[in-house]
Amino acid sequence: MKIKRASVFIFTMIFIIAGFHTVNADDLNNDKVPYINAKCAIAMDSTTKIPLLEKNSRITVPIASTTKIMTILVALKYGDLDKLIEISDKASGIKGSTVGYRKGERISLKELLYGLMLRSGNDAAIAISEGMCGSVDEFVNLMNEYAVSLGLSNTHFESPHGLDSLNHYSTAYDLAYLTCIAKQYDLFNDIVSSKDVEASEHAFTRSYHNINKILWQLQGANGVKTGFTGGAGRCLVTSVDVKGHDVVIVVLNSTPRWKETTKIYDYVMKNYEYKKVIAKDQKMGEIFTSRGVIKLQSQSDIVLPVKDCDNLRVEIKKPLKIDTTVNKGDNIGKVNVYCNEKLLINSPLIASNTVKVHELNPFKWLKQKVNN
Repeated sequence: MKIKRASVFIFTMIFIIAGFHTVNADDLNNDKVPYINAKCAIAMDSTTKIPLLEKNSRITVPIASTTKIMTILVALKYGDLDKLIEISDKASGIKGSTVGYRKGERISLKELLYGLMLRSGNDAAIAISEGMCGSVDEFVNLMNEYAVSLGLSNTHFESPHGLDSLNHYSTAYDLAYLTCIAKQYDLFNDIVSSKDVEASEHAFTRSYHNINKILWQLQGANGVKTGFTGGAGRCLVTSVDVKGHDVVIVVLNSTPRWKETTKIYDYVMKNYEYKKVIAKDQKMGEIFTSRGVIKLQSQSDIVLPVKDCDNLRVEIKKPLKIDTTVNKGDNIGKVNVYCNEKLLINSPLIASNTVKVHELNPFKWLKQKVNN
């Protein structure tokens, strides 16, 4: 649907509620924010993808086996979970952390995903790549293409496992964002939250025990992935329930990664509350035309993590002029949420009714009928 919009928008609703506050690297000197013993760190709300705390979150660094979050995401998006994949020489001979798959074994893609994430299997990563794309190089190309499509401009992969490599890097921010995307898959959440998986329950070739200690150490933790190499240091990406909402916590190059993750969790739990700013299907104004009225409503709930009492401003934008048919459910206009004049989040508004083109512009409709 093409909608012509005037260069000026009408601001139909502005109001102030309890505010939202993000924490950046400069804030880490504030007494209220704990010192984070990590080269890079971030806490991000999983739904809105709003950062709640950041330290060097946009600098590129090696990321070790947290790479496998992208590996499983690509497999979930493009792969056939029931496909049997034969373990190759290359997969069975890879160095580093492995499941112990033997050459010639035939393992389903679904089982390989458990080996990838619970055991951090580099052999699983190679097998997935070869089984899906024919070669590791082709799979890595797919990883990078998908990263670009997600807007991860500070991320580049050279392998599906994350062993140290010169041009293999990401940022704490990109890893957190990527994890938020992965968490949209139910199977991803099932896998990374599993502590132990019995072979008999899934018709797997072996049982799997999760090496991610955060699942036992942090109440409410439900994933996600550990990582360690000489270049990357000790890394951890965690998903944890905070007052009914998942928060993704990333610490990179952090020797006390378990402790620092818990420290960040405690900070977020203590300082943030979740407040519903706008409800799904809430009426959000109307667009009046000469022959019809387009009624607007919100597409979804907007629930934000709120800290302190900074001013939070909600603003509705809608086009001044429309000269084409608008169908119920079409995106038209948007709602923006600002904190201290900085845009935090925007969400589309949708039409709750249909208005046909001739209702909006009867002269254009009549001319079109005559021409026809």
